[in-house]
Amino acid sequence: MLSRRVGFRYFDRVSVSDTPTSKPRPSLVVFDLAGTTVQDENRVAGFLMEAMVHIGHPVTLAEANSVMGERKPKAIAQLLSPRIGPTAMDSEIVQRGNAEFLRLTNAYYATSPEVGEIPGASAVFAALHGAGIKVACDTGFERSTVDVILTRLGWLDRGLIDTAISSDEVPHGRPAPDLIYEAMRRTGVMEVTQVAKVGDTPSDIGEGRSAGCPWVIAVTYGTHLKSQLEPHKPTHFIDTLPAILPLFNLAS
Repeated sequence: MLSRRVGFRYFDRVSVSDTPTSKPRPSLVVFDLAGTTVQDENRVAGFLMEAMVHIGHPVTLAEANSVMGERKPKAIAQLLSPRIGPTAMDSEIVQRGNAEFLRLTNAYYATSPEVGEIPGASAVFAALHGAGIKVACDTGFERSTVDVILTRLGWLDRGLIDTAISSDEVPHGRPAPDLIYEAMRRTGVMEVTQVAKVGDTPSDIGEGRSAGCPWVIAVTYGTHLKSQLEPHKPTHFIDTLPAILPLFNLAS
């Protein structure tokens, strides 16, 4: 089987085949967090808007939604670009905005009664594990926020997921494929043709497609409507999280 290097050193051993998988189900499913597996009333865009106000550059909800799923310093820099010109992710103004976003987000996920899992998430994870399929979560959030969420939901403690990767743990966030490649490295899955990606944003879809996943599954109950996700060409749509199981020949 031919393989190609995928860009950064820790992934040298993973083979990326151009031949579609013949397996009826994946060996690894990589789920987004907010809006896909974590219920949060779509507050993240609002927190990003508040962070932009904090640094003196308000944005609209549509603008905030356009960068959902991306690493937040990158998102803030993108939102600043048409206002103050090209802005580096490590610039002082971006770091101030990101610090405010983290303050708001971490407090919300730690304490808000709105926060919980999307209906059926634990059962879906358990069903996948029961079929021998690894489960990972990835996100545009930083590690501190991921730790707050996982502490709140207990997924790692209960063995429902195998790993969770944050955007600051890889060289490039979405829509680059690095988060998926890191999930593969941590779970020992060697072929990207055995990986499914699930998410609710264009950047999730872009991540799955750029990695070469044969299953790039968009959910329609998150931050974006189906009509907004269709142009990004996911392979499947699901209206509820348990609807993913029949795609892998598992009972929902």
